[in-house]
Amino acid sequence: MFDLKPIIDLTDDQFYQLCRTNPNVKFERDATGKILVMSPTGGTTGNRNVKIATDVEIWNRQAQLGVCFDSSTCFKLPNDANRSPDVAWIEQSRWDALTPAQQEKFPPIAPDFVLELMSPSDTLEETQAKLREYMENGVRLGWLIDRKTRRVEIYRSDQPVEVLENPLSLSGEDVLPGFVLNLAIVW
Repeated sequence: MFDLKPIIDLTDDQFYQLCRTNPNVKFERDATGKILVMSPTGGTTGNRNVKIATDVEIWNRQAQLGVCFDSSTCFKLPNDANRSPDVAWIEQSRWDALTPAQQEKFPPIAPDFVLELMSPSDTLEETQAKLREYMENGVRLGWLIDRKTRRVEIYRSDQPVEVLENPLSLSGEDVLPGFVLNLAIVW
């Protein structure tokens, strides 16, 4: 983590330029402005991420309800954090309300749905904090999947976290209506 605030308080455009100038480094920025360097995922986690994202995208193409995003997409949350969930989805009318310039850079919007698939370099506490931050910023449904323990935490707006041990599938509920993730592709 880098705290540049004593030297410079990066604007959104400066942070965007920092990311573009260093395309081989994945940055996030917390609500206080500290810059985090995200570790690349290993092969197994990357493979599971793409399988999950593919399932969400296939569902979305059929449902035509919104827009899907992969782990390379950085969102500017209302609390000023810049975060990149492993998978994200935004309802179409909310996405269409953004200007083309906002859509092109780091969209200033909290997704409706986010998923974080823990990799070996992640800690549970940090990932849980990230999910809480998403929810505090307007995300409606969030999934934290820990492959190592086969545990899933489901985060919903204004509800306690639900913990599932070794579930077979997850429902997109009313946020991703009709979507079901078969966890056999994850475990």
